[in-house]
Amino acid sequence: MKNVIEMNNLTKKFGELIAVNNISISIGEGELFGLLGPNGSGKTTMIKMLTGQIKPTEGAINVLGIDVLKNPVRTRELAGIIPEQESPPSFLTAEEYLEFVGKIRKIDDIKDKSDAWFHLLDFEDQRKILCRNLSRGTRQKLMVAQAFLHEPKLAFIDEPLINLDPIVQRTIKDFIQDYIKKGNTVFFCTHILEIAEEICTQIGIIDKGRLLHKGSIQELKDKSQHLEDFFIKLVKEEG
Repeated sequence: MKNVIEMNNLTKKFGELIAVNNISISIGEGELFGLLGPNGSGKTTMIKMLTGQIKPTEGAINVLGIDVLKNPVRTRELAGIIPEQESPPSFLTAEEYLEFVGKIRKIDDIKDKSDAWFHLLDFEDQRKILCRNLSRGTRQKLMVAQAFLHEPKLAFIDEPLINLDPIVQRTIKDFIQDYIKKGNTVFFCTHILEIAEEICTQIGIIDKGRLLHKGSIQELKDKSQHLEDFFIKLVKEEG
């Protein structure tokens, strides 16, 4: 199994604050890796560095064979990204936004792909509505659609199920699991442990910028350990 993501001695400082502290992780093809941690632990900062949105203070990053520090734009061209906050352009309709994403990513059959996502996430009746008038949940659906529209081999997902009802949450979880079975990879940030335990293959636990644990969900199951109990105990001991 080849590595899709490699980070070595990754560190990010904001003044005196060390948001990410000397972390090295490799993630293989076909993994659903969940980065777990309390609010403010460094999860979103990690995704922003891995996708070339901010530069690390120290360390090296390779994503899909690309040196992210040298070519951050190419990284974002290839990967799908769902940010922590939904942010489609307010002046476009949902349909226009996906058409715009299709043009940027040079997708030939954009209408068919857009139609499929409107149908899958059940918001076909919202396609002509300006993004600024969409509910938060519908904007989140739109951000999920744009991330996977070009069928990337790798997706970075930051709290993707916020503001979504249980039916849509289940649809997205099923989609992600099918996506992984096809050999694709997901880097998934969340503090909702039940979701991570249900769908992730590998997890990393981070707190105050430090990596406290990396391993498989199966390892915990083999020891009859629940992720929530393991997570709380580890964070409290290290805190």
